[in-house]
Amino acid sequence: MTARIGVVTFPGTLDDRDTQRAVRLAGAEPVPLWHRDKDLKQVDAVVLPGGFSYGDYLRAGAISRFSPLMGTVIDQAKAGLPVLGICNGFQVLTESHLLPGAMLRNNHLHFICRDQKLRVESDRTAWTADYTAGQEISIPLKNIDGRYVADERTLDMLEAEGRVAFRYLDVNPNGSLRDIAGITNEAGNVVGLMPHPEHAVEPGIGTGRTDGLGFFTSILKKLVNV
Repeated sequence: MTARIGVVTFPGTLDDRDTQRAVRLAGAEPVPLWHRDKDLKQVDAVVLPGGFSYGDYLRAGAISRFSPLMGTVIDQAKAGLPVLGICNGFQVLTESHLLPGAMLRNNHLHFICRDQKLRVESDRTAWTADYTAGQEISIPLKNIDGRYVADERTLDMLEAEGRVAFRYLDVNPNGSLRDIAGITNEAGNVVGLMPHPEHAVEPGIGTGRTDGLGFFTSILKKLVNV
């Protein structure tokens, strides 16, 4: 039976189709989910893709957090449903309090678009099982509100509990504290990161590498072993 991965579209979402393609390339069935619906259509996992939902009005992800679908996603994520938030999706996850901390404007106040080197810090999440801790990967990064911040107590907790999933290497592109590029919740089913793995899933497109495909094959492995 083919795994069904839901991909949410909000007004202003840009990367839903790219994410659906990445899901399909990994061997799963992408299921489009509309933000105004409450039904998750019996999907096995959910991806909140990148973009500028609601034009980032108020704060990035602040309005999307209150969409009807997100109410269902929040409840199901707390019950164990795997959820991946990419860029704007990461912002929605912090606004939803499924992940701690917040995303602020880049410290240089400019939009950034570049290939970004990362180190995988945790391979113990539903979305990173096909990587190894310490592995270095390169995937595209594009954002203006990408600076991850949290109070020192929260940062220390994330470090102590092994919940920093990815860290920027070579250069910190946006001023994120402790070079954090992505984090996970305590259970490991919810992961958020700023760079875009869906743009690095096949040769000749995006980075020309497939370093991002592991996110989507990891969740398949997790679902098969459940």
